[in-house]
Amino acid sequence: MNSLISEILTRAAEATSAAEVFLFSSEETPVSFEANRLKSVQNKQSVSAALRVFRNGRIGFASSSNPANISGLVAAAVETSEFGAKAEFDFPPQAEFPAVEVYDPAVEKAPLDQMVRLGEEMIAAVTAHTPNIICEAAVSRATLKVALANTSGLNAEYSASRFSTGIEGTLIQGSDMLFVGDGDSSCRLITDASGILANVKRQLDSASRQAAIRTGRVPVIFSPDGVASALTAPLITAFNGKLVLEGASPLKDKLNTSVFDAKLNIYDDTTVSFRPGSRPFDGEGIPSRRLPMVETGMPRNYLYDLKTAASAGAASTGHGGRGGGAPSPSPGAFVFDNGDISVDAMIADIREGLFIEQVMGATQGNILGGDFSGNVLLGYKIENGRITGRVKNTMVFGNIYDLLKNIAGIGNDGRWVGGSLYTPSLYLPEISVSSK
Repeated sequence: MNSLISEILTRAAEATSAAEVFLFSSEETPVSFEANRLKSVQNKQSVSAALRVFRNGRIGFASSSNPANISGLVAAAVETSEFGAKAEFDFPPQAEFPAVEVYDPAVEKAPLDQMVRLGEEMIAAVTAHTPNIICEAAVSRATLKVALANTSGLNAEYSASRFSTGIEGTLIQGSDMLFVGDGDSSCRLITDASGILANVKRQLDSASRQAAIRTGRVPVIFSPDGVASALTAPLITAFNGKLVLEGASPLKDKLNTSVFDAKLNIYDDTTVSFRPGSRPFDGEGIPSRRLPMVETGMPRNYLYDLKTAASAGAASTGHGGRGGGAPSPSPGAFVFDNGDISVDAMIADIREGLFIEQVMGATQGNILGGDFSGNVLLGYKIENGRITGRVKNTMVFGNIYDLLKNIAGIGNDGRWVGGSLYTPSLYLPEISVSSK
C-alpha cells in the first residue's frame, strides 16, 4: 500500500469506526496555439487526498491538496461527521477487478517537439485549405495515478494516461462568422490527425455556401458531435440514481417499459480499453462493468454510487464518480449502439431538412424534463437529398423523450466524442425549427 495512504488510513481508523482514503495525482503538459501560432507550453502537477469516515453512525468527509497534513485532514473529516448523513452502507472489501488497459507509456514519453509539430501541422493543413481562417489548437499529454484503500481491506490502485488533440477555426467574412472544429482523445499516443483534418475540411466545404431553412417541423440528422451537444445531457442526467431517488428524473419507475424507439440501445461501459472514461474500478472501489442503460428502447438500469444505492435499496453499479468532492453517481463511458444506415443514405432520404454538427446553448433549458433548445452553431440545409449550404440564425428545440420515441435511422458512423461518449449520427423525422 502507498505509504501516505496507509498512514492516513491508520490515523483515521484510530478516531473513527471506518474510513476510506482516495489519493489522486496528475501531471499534465498542455501545448496551446492561438491565432495560428504557438501560444504556450505548460506543465501542471497536482495531488489531492479525500477522506471519508464513519463516526457515531454518520458520514464525515474532507479533502485536501496538501495530503501530507494528515492531522488536519483527519480532524476535518471527523468534524464534518457531526453533521453528516447517516451511514447506511459499508465500504467494500477487496475485489477482483477487470483488466482494463488505460495506460500507454508512450504518452508520458511523448516529446514536446513532436506535440508542437502536431499542432503546427493541423493549423498548416486547415489554413492551406482556407487561407483566411484563424485557428486555435491544443495538444496535451497527461498521466494520472489513483489509489484507494479502506478499513474493510480494500487496497487498489492504477495509472492512466491521456492524450488529446484538437483544432477550432473561425472564418470571418464581413458580419458573418463561421465556426468549425474537431478533436480526439485517447489513453494512447495520437500521432495522426488526418481524421480530424478531414472532418474540419468537410465542414468548411459544406459551409462554403449559405442556404435558408423554413420555420416549422422538419427532419433533422444529428452528427455524432450534434448528438453530444444537443441530446445527451438530458438523457445522462435522467439516469442519475440520486435524481431518480428524489423523484426528479422522468425515468423514475420507467425501468423495463417502452420509453424510446425500439432501435435505441445504450450502455455505460468503463471496461473499453484505452478510453479516457474507462477504469478498473470506480471512485469507491466497485469493479467496472458493462451496464445496459437502454435495450430495445427500454431503460434497464440507473447509475448508483454506494450511498445512493443504499438509500434506494439497490446495489452500487460502479458509478461512484469523484468530481472534487464526495462520490456521487456519474457516467463513465456512455455508448450508443451503431445502426445499419449510412449518413449519405439518411441525407438522400430527406427532401427538406437539416444536418446539424453543433448546437450552442442546448443545456440551458429544462434538462431534468428532457427539453433542449439552442442555436445551430454549425448546420446545413438538406434539399432534395443533398447538402446545399450552411444555415444561419436558426434554432432547434424539442423534448428528447418525444424525439427519441420515433427514430427514422441510426447511423453506422459511430465515433468517440470527448473521450467518454460514443455515438453514431441520429436521423429524427421531425424537430421544431425557427429561422430568421
